[in-house]
Amino acid sequence: MRPGTPRIETSEAAREKLAALRARLSEMGRVLVAYSGGVDSAFLLKVAHDTLGSGARAFTARSPSLPESELEAAVALAREIGISHVVVDTHELDRPGYVENSPTRCYHCKAELFSVSAAHAEAFPGSVIVDGFNHDDLSDFRPGHRAAAEHGVIHPLSEVGLTKAEIRSLSFDLGLSTWNKAQLACLSSRIPHGTKVTKERLGRIERLEDALHSLGFFDVRARLLPEQDEFVRIELGPTELVRAVQPELRSQIVAAGHEAGFRYVTLDLEGFRTGRMTEGLDPDLVQLGRPGHTKTD
Repeated sequence: MRPGTPRIETSEAAREKLAALRARLSEMGRVLVAYSGGVDSAFLLKVAHDTLGSGARAFTARSPSLPESELEAAVALAREIGISHVVVDTHELDRPGYVENSPTRCYHCKAELFSVSAAHAEAFPGSVIVDGFNHDDLSDFRPGHRAAAEHGVIHPLSEVGLTKAEIRSLSFDLGLSTWNKAQLACLSSRIPHGTKVTKERLGRIERLEDALHSLGFFDVRARLLPEQDEFVRIELGPTELVRAVQPELRSQIVAAGHEAGFRYVTLDLEGFRTGRMTEGLDPDLVQLGRPGHTKTD
């Protein structure tokens, strides 16, 4: 959603699901929320804290794939909510399966995340790890879901059937600034499968996307081309493309690309849309990456 977009009115069904979510959290008693600062995990964080008080804690992973600006925003929101929150470094780049960047890269990322968070859950006796996986994610390509299953992670938003749209409307009702936040994905998702994930590549992507946000763009992806580090392909929200080609702004975009280390700065005329990384993948692989399928690589 873009700034100024009218919120979706909260339905009675969504309110019933919120009540079911609170009841489910009460059943668990103590939870450790895997919290990235995005729409879903921020909503879960707020509801868990409101429901369980000191029985809810939060955990955020700091890594080169998470923009520093997002980490700062996540820390600030957790502080505003008042929940106990820790930030711990994770080391995905030490995992060959992650660096190699196959279509199942997210499995290795989540395996690292939940391995580290499990240690913190042990220090919070009786707690279970919960995350922001929602009902809509059930139909998406999510290889990281297998790692969650292996570590006993619970998905309360999905369990009660909450969709992304319902989470946004309920977040507005709860006073969360994240209700209208842009869709996020880790920076590694900008690197095409088969091209290695490196700290240098992630840093260049982060610098360019930060610059594009500072220029007022909302939906932003700075995608690399396979083994072509001089090129970047910028995706913007379809309604933002017209602004991008205005001469003065276009020159600022190009300058930002050069400053980030790219020689050639290109604009994708199709614009931003979700699911770009799964286009062209083997359909059988995509099916295995959906929740409910736990076959290994």
